[in-house]
Amino acid sequence: MTSKSTFIASAKAVIEAELEAIQTLANRLDNSFDQACKTILASNGRIVITGMGKSGHISNKIAATFASTGTPSFFVHPSEALHGDLGMITSEDVVIAISNSGTTSELLTLSAVIKQQGTKVIAMTGAVNSDLAKLADVHLDIGVEKEACPLDLAPTSSTTVTLVIGDALAVALLEARDFTPEDFARSHPGGRLGKRLLVRVKDIMHGQLNIPLVSPETTLKKAIIEMTGKNLGTTLIADKNNKLCGIFTDGDLRRAFESGIDMSSTTIGEMASTNCYTAQANDLAVSALNMMQDNKITVLPIINVEGHAVGILHMHDLLKSGII
Repeated sequence: MTSKSTFIASAKAVIEAELEAIQTLANRLDNSFDQACKTILASNGRIVITGMGKSGHISNKIAATFASTGTPSFFVHPSEALHGDLGMITSEDVVIAISNSGTTSELLTLSAVIKQQGTKVIAMTGAVNSDLAKLADVHLDIGVEKEACPLDLAPTSSTTVTLVIGDALAVALLEARDFTPEDFARSHPGGRLGKRLLVRVKDIMHGQLNIPLVSPETTLKKAIIEMTGKNLGTTLIADKNNKLCGIFTDGDLRRAFESGIDMSSTTIGEMASTNCYTAQANDLAVSALNMMQDNKITVLPIINVEGHAVGILHMHDLLKSGII
């Protein structure tokens, strides 16, 4: 039976071989990479990525990365393209054809046909003198000295290098397009990341009708009734013009009880925290979350530009919305 130490040694050998292949790739990047980026940026169409076998699996992932980072892209299986799906590719598109050998017959046929209609072809091969490399408008060398597989047969280092060059293209294009976190969120609206980049305080806060709110002259006894009625463990204090004056929390209430203050005669204006943190309705909810976490608070008054109380945000609102 193979020992645990042998498993680890094998794993380290694979990692080292693939690291070496990636470093070699970085060292030989040349003007072809720059030309590939410019070709894609100049396109008025989409990026179509194609490959057979393991190259096809890598192509799928690269297409997904492109699409989520501002470069419209999709995968087409070369065999299916030759049997009807070729109509998905227009002269405005750019095709990235991936073949380690550069001799995959389906890719050669596909590339020759689409070039006749004016479609640009970027080839990724491990053989600079291969037929596919010669046929392409731009060639990117993804060759490796050897696979990480001890038999030098299973695509390992070569697929890793292909994936890395795909990521490099996607990120270079992202930067060239000035792609922002908000742009990224629009491609990921359903996930936690999208919510953190798109949801604003106004989308989840308690609005004016649900704000626990009292004037500075209100007695603590009456303020407690307001707090319990709105069930947020706090109340905001605002003047007659609705301008925020402070906040009173259940923590403040406990301290008031402990000090023995007369609840019927003491006003909330005497006990409230007047130097409180605030946010505005149009702020990103994640920004409000960061403020609350940094300052160890669970409720946050929401004000407008004039300083008027327009809402209140509770940590539970952030939890329910999926921001946390």
